[in-house]
Amino acid sequence: MGNLVVKDTLEKRGVMGQLKARVRAEVFEALDDRSEPKPVLSPENLLINELIREYLAFNKYRYTASVLTAETGLSDIPLDRSFLTKELNVVDDMNSQSVPILYGILSHFLKEHEEGPCQRVENVSAEKQTFRNILRGRNTKASCLHQIKGQ
Repeated sequence: MGNLVVKDTLEKRGVMGQLKARVRAEVFEALDDRSEPKPVLSPENLLINELIREYLAFNKYRYTASVLTAETGLSDIPLDRSFLTKELNVVDDMNSQSVPILYGILSHFLKEHEEGPCQRVENVSAEKQTFRNILRGRNTKASCLHQIKGQ
């Protein structure tokens, strides 16, 4: 009965999820074979992992971020945000700087969807073509996303 009270208290304080994540991270760290070299990241994968890391840090998913860093071989020091925005050709203004870049990208595409296909045909068509090329492996440049405007 005492264990149940402790568990309930930890859940009410919001600590239980952090503890579980920490245990998972520690188990992963213990099982991680450091003698096995990590695969070399392509520029695209590096950018994607950095965007995910920025999102995880913003949402305070520290242990998940530590697993991502360990598993992918990312440096402990994140890439500078200005470097990411430059590589992704993303416009970063005062509003967008307060949230992860992924939020701006998502917001951009949700706005495109809400406006409908007839209002911004040229931009939508270009973006769809860019992402089709990425999926087909034709576009290998790290700076493949169009500018995000009006955030």
